[in-house]
Amino acid sequence: MLAGIGYNNYLADLELQQNLQQLAQEELAKEEENFHFKNFLRHQDSRLVDEQVFALNETIAPQIDCTSCGNCCKSLMVNITEPESERLAAYLHMDLPDLKEKYIETSLQGDMILNTIPCHFLAGTSCSIYEHRFTECREFPRLHRENFTGRLFSTFMHYGRCPIIYNVIEQLKASLHFNTEPVA
Repeated sequence: MLAGIGYNNYLADLELQQNLQQLAQEELAKEEENFHFKNFLRHQDSRLVDEQVFALNETIAPQIDCTSCGNCCKSLMVNITEPESERLAAYLHMDLPDLKEKYIETSLQGDMILNTIPCHFLAGTSCSIYEHRFTECREFPRLHRENFTGRLFSTFMHYGRCPIIYNVIEQLKASLHFNTEPVA
């Protein structure tokens, strides 16, 4: 359980893993461990897991500069709403049909996504439309939202790409006293 000033000081002094190559290697090396951790999490009280994830995220996320990474923008499929596309068209001084033709793909069901990965609006490692970015971009990696254990697949999908997710999960293992040693 996350509790006490000592634990918070430990988190503040924590050396976070931010090397993207190292994260990718760790993802492969810890594949079996993470499989067991997901199963472990499914048997925990989801409200208590959420509390711990919230606390870890609040401590870890501010220590990581997303604009020096941009990895999510290089790998996410981004859903877009109609109002978001309208706001973006206005910001870019484009007609909505032109914006959709150039940047958006619409499914037969009417769902809209950006039509390329990496994102059109990624400039280096930063978002060129940051103030007008889409809700899914603004909320990623969604560790501030309830029901962490209900999003394990999508969260762990980004474990080796997102320094925030990686570090929160590794600290969650420690805080829940998850045995990371292989079972014989």
